[in-house]
Amino acid sequence: MADTETKATEVDYTLNNPDTLTKYKTAATISHKVLDAVSALCVEGAKIVEICQKGDALLEEELTKVYKGKKITKGIGHPTTVSPNSHVTPFTPLVSDAADAEIALKAGEIAKIQLGAQIDGFGTIVCDMVVVGATEVTGREADLIHATHYANELLLRLMAPPGLLATGSEEEKKKAAAERPPTQARITQLIEKVAKTYDVKVVENTTSWLFGRNEIEADKKIILAPDAGVKGEGVPDVGEVWGVEVGMSLGSGKVKNFDHRATLHRRTTTTYQLKRPSSRQVLTEIVKKFGTFPFSLRQLDDERAAKVGVVECVRGGVLRQYEPAGETDGSAVSRLLTTIAITKNGVTKLTAPATPDFEKVKSDKKIEDEEILKILELPLAKSTGSKNKNKKKKAKKADGAQEE
Repeated sequence: MADTETKATEVDYTLNNPDTLTKYKTAATISHKVLDAVSALCVEGAKIVEICQKGDALLEEELTKVYKGKKITKGIGHPTTVSPNSHVTPFTPLVSDAADAEIALKAGEIAKIQLGAQIDGFGTIVCDMVVVGATEVTGREADLIHATHYANELLLRLMAPPGLLATGSEEEKKKAAAERPPTQARITQLIEKVAKTYDVKVVENTTSWLFGRNEIEADKKIILAPDAGVKGEGVPDVGEVWGVEVGMSLGSGKVKNFDHRATLHRRTTTTYQLKRPSSRQVLTEIVKKFGTFPFSLRQLDDERAAKVGVVECVRGGVLRQYEPAGETDGSAVSRLLTTIAITKNGVTKLTAPATPDFEKVKSDKKIEDEEILKILELPLAKSTGSKNKNKKKKAKKADGAQEE
């Protein structure tokens, strides 16, 4: 009897459950709204730490407006980070680190904004970029933006399992479904074709992850331009949610750690008997507030105590520390991150960077490779036809009114 009751209360957290997709989309709406607000804050002279603080406050505010009175966890799925020109990884300085707290955005640099909300453990993270203070972008920065946009659109189309969007006869559909998905080496090769067109480099070890409930780094990953000894694992499949990332550089594409404090962390599944009371206290707060989602030390109650408390947690493997890193030669880098859901109808963008305004972002370079152009022309998802049906209904009503 007990087993029957347990099975009856089990919740389906996959995309087969419409509530799961609704929660993802609700979190995505919040992520997009806050991204727009934070992008507007990225002006010349603005201090990065203050932008991050405002972004997190907006995320918290918007989260209070949804699922009121329901026993559903909700919170920040990724703290607001603003990575200046040559930074590759998310950057979120602390108020208590005087030098980092004074870092401000400079005119003309490319700032990468990353943030996200989560509802019931379903996180939607997005990363977009702005050119600080620019109304029109030309030259090498424009090349970089064009390259990153088209590489991102290319990668999203490569995420669709073979045959998912195939058309034609049943035999043609079966043939398409029987094709092997592109290897990760092949994916990198195609992305590098786009990079070469715009004379930029793919940032090494740029990683896209499978998402799960309370998990943004599950057991599958795709790594672009992997370093020696590094490789991805698994291929995308129907019913999965992924965080798809693309990074490009005007320099070498090689990455080095920066001399900044690591302020971004995430709890792991490792258990370790912490010896220091301060470490145990900090970990308790982390578990309660953030679960297994990334967080910034500035989000903890006592920032200075947090800096001390996390040391043992990182050493014992209880926390993962994200090292601040960037382009080795100091060149500008770009980064985009899109959260997608793969369903039987194709790839759905849950959160996504905005399409650049190519009237204001002008490059004199152009993709001419036929293979790349052919992939870019592919749809991301099947047309449901609902819009066309509505148009036909309206047209019929209009015709009837005219006859009368």
